Amino acid sequence: MSSGTPVPFRGGGFRPTGKRGVGIAVFVVLVLIIEWGTRAGWISNLTLPRPSDVAATFVDLWQSGMLWQHLWPSLTRLLVGGALGISAGVGIGVLIGLFSYVRAGLVPLVAAIFPIPKIALLPLFVIWFGIDEASKYALIALGTFTPTVVATYGAVDNVDRTLVRMGQSFGLGWWSIVRKIVLPGALPGILSGLRVSVAIGIILLVAAEMLGAEYGIGAYILQAGALYDLERLFAGVVILSVLGVTTSAMIGAVERRVLRWRS
Repeated sequence: MSSGTPVPFRGGGFRPTGKRGVGIAVFVVLVLIIEWGTRAGWISNLTLPRPSDVAATFVDLWQSGMLWQHLWPSLTRLLVGGALGISAGVGIGVLIGLFSYVRAGLVPLVAAIFPIPKIALLPLFVIWFGIDEASKYALIALGTFTPTVVATYGAVDNVDRTLVRMGQSFGLGWWSIVRKIVLPGALPGILSGLRVSVAIGIILLVAAEMLGAEYGIGAYILQAGALYDLERLFAGVVILSVLGVTTSAMIGAVERRVLRWRS
């Protein structure tokens, strides 16, 4: 019996594999191109500042203590508003996914609120809650609430019903099926939706801080734009980008930890 050519294993599917350093390399190359373009005159300094000048602005922010003076209020607002909106969104989304009457009553309401630009509601929230922190918390909470609800009940709907029927055939009660099958099965979709919700929260954070805030990244960007200080303006934009990347990495770490059963 002759041995044929070994067949390679094809059971991996389309699971992506991590390529360390590629993202950092692309970012470094892009920064070097901009630095070279601004120094060579191909890119006007009125359009993009030199990355080296933006880095010097970061050093000044750090040494003067202004970085944390602006960053800490923004982190507090994002944490409080996001926690309120996301926790409520997950709870409501699970209820919509589990109970038909809740779905019939709340899905039309969520569908009506979801497409409204939340930034347009900021003046209304100022009237309701005042110009202080409460209006900022409310705007971020509402902005993170609606996408979290949609992602959560969609994730519950996508749980394999074969597993639910299997649990029923083994005599599991309703609460056991929810706790052991539905919620673990919906968790990947919930965490994926969480990335979108946090990104929306950061966008609304900037908008809220541009109205009636003395400190915060949004207020810092507004002040820099009013003075046409591109180095400071881009420094604020980079801070927001780093904040978004950091929160996404934190969610990714949670995914790897709580979803190890998928590997």
